[in-house]
Amino acid sequence: MGLFQKIGFTSDVIPAIDWQLIPAETFGIFESWGGRERVKSAKERFYYFFIDTWEEPATLCLMERGIKFARVLARIAAPQELIDNAVKNQGKTMGLDKSYAIDDTLKTWLIKNVVDTDDDSLVIPIETVLEKESMETGLPGHDSELPESLTRIALNSNPLPLQEKEMPELIRKGNFFDTQHNPAGRFTNYLVDNQDGLTVTDKVTGIMWQRRGCDITSIRKIQNYIQLMNSGRLAGYNDWRLPTIEEALSLMEPALNTKGLYLHQCFSAEQPFIFLAGRREPGGYWFCDFKQGTVYWASGTIPGGFGRLCRKV
Repeated sequence: MGLFQKIGFTSDVIPAIDWQLIPAETFGIFESWGGRERVKSAKERFYYFFIDTWEEPATLCLMERGIKFARVLARIAAPQELIDNAVKNQGKTMGLDKSYAIDDTLKTWLIKNVVDTDDDSLVIPIETVLEKESMETGLPGHDSELPESLTRIALNSNPLPLQEKEMPELIRKGNFFDTQHNPAGRFTNYLVDNQDGLTVTDKVTGIMWQRRGCDITSIRKIQNYIQLMNSGRLAGYNDWRLPTIEEALSLMEPALNTKGLYLHQCFSAEQPFIFLAGRREPGGYWFCDFKQGTVYWASGTIPGGFGRLCRKV
């Protein structure tokens, strides 16, 4: 049948493999609305092979990508030695990502054994159901009282500048879960559904949260977004703001949800990492990454980050 027919494409629609596309480039290309001039629209799709090392042993996969779209189509049963050598020769990836590019040896093997052949025995399709994101909360209503087993906790709402070396201690002190700095941490919330379709409130911290938020943007434009939400009185309030580091970390869950985030299911997956109110010293801005389960800093300009606002109740 061949590679693409095995995973459900008709014989008259055979996509082309982009052999130049590597995982390190995909954020700038697809998450920030195009780092390459050739990405013309959100409907455009690109196909490339990559190595996934999140679990052992590392696996060779076929990816379908577009603007704000990602789907692993298949696993390729390549010789493990070839996969491991490609990873070893590249060293560590940049940042927290654990996706590696294929090398020339793997490319040659793929062309011979997978792409330019009708033998599809090495292609293992990954069943993926694409559907509209569920925003059901499964939470108690807003009138629910805080259980006696939980205690109200006042988090810092003053966005103080923070150095990188100070972050691990802040995370451990608050017992926040963080895959890099405190994987044993657990901050227990008590989220309630405000039943407005827009917000939830944590009765432990007394913070109301947007369930969705804004698309990827710059630090300058996120301020415009905050003003817009306040002038429009989102959910009836005009004191919305960016969360502090502690406030955002209080939402971090110790296990991935079905949307692939270290976050409660009630929140949208469309804001995987968000701007925080605190500046990083000596420069930059802090972000909370619910996909990787940690915090990091960046310039805040391009590609910037997403926004999820909060307010004290």
